[in-house]
Amino acid sequence: MIRTLLLLAALMVAPAAHAQNFTTAAEVKPILQATRGNWIALREWQGEDLVYFTHLESWRCGLSQVMFSVNGGPLQDWPMDPCQEGTAQPNAMATDRLPYTRLPPGSVARVDVMVVYDDGTADSATFERAAVLMP
Repeated sequence: MIRTLLLLAALMVAPAAHAQNFTTAAEVKPILQATRGNWIALREWQGEDLVYFTHLESWRCGLSQVMFSVNGGPLQDWPMDPCQEGTAQPNAMATDRLPYTRLPPGSVARVDVMVVYDDGTADSATFERAAVLMP
């Protein structure tokens, strides 16, 4: 009987003990490493190349910085809204936030991206146009 009560108590506590908000490098890094191929997307739209950072925006909690370069140019900062700590959805993007940058049509051949986690470590990836171009 006591063993059953202890097991039930452990099961009731387990979800709270394992809950993750995905707001730290330890929680976000494995996800971003596993989904590296989805960090950006490219879309040709109304005479422009749009480079989307939606995936990184969605996992921005746990990141301290995102930088990118186009066609081997200088790295530039991708500014992100702060993590919405203390809310039910800390990674939610603001409804008025545009998760892309506009570039001249057909100008993007390659995008290099570097993410810096809040623990000081970094990961990077290179994306060729054909690999990230949305239909």
